[in-house]
Amino acid sequence: MGPLRILILAALLYIGYRLIMRSLGKGAAGKDGKDTSTRKEKTEQLTDVLVEDPVCHRLVPKGQAVTVEHDGKPHYFCSKECSAAFLSEKGEQS
Repeated sequence: MGPLRILILAALLYIGYRLIMRSLGKGAAGKDGKDTSTRKEKTEQLTDVLVEDPVCHRLVPKGQAVTVEHDGKPHYFCSKECSAAFLSEKGEQS
């Protein structure tokens, strides 16, 4: 077997390998080497943002936070205790 035949055989094996791996789903990476299919799924899952509690400074998901409106602005708290402390503090200052 000559060197040209070995080179052609190696190229065909490589192409076959790439086709098989792509059909199995392992070749779904983009040009930068990152998997683009899971990147889209992750961005679709990020629907809630974190907000900071003004009393204890904890980060709370906005959908789970206790919301109190004061002076026309919504304020988000981690618990009812923090919201009560905020309202009592603001009530004393006014």
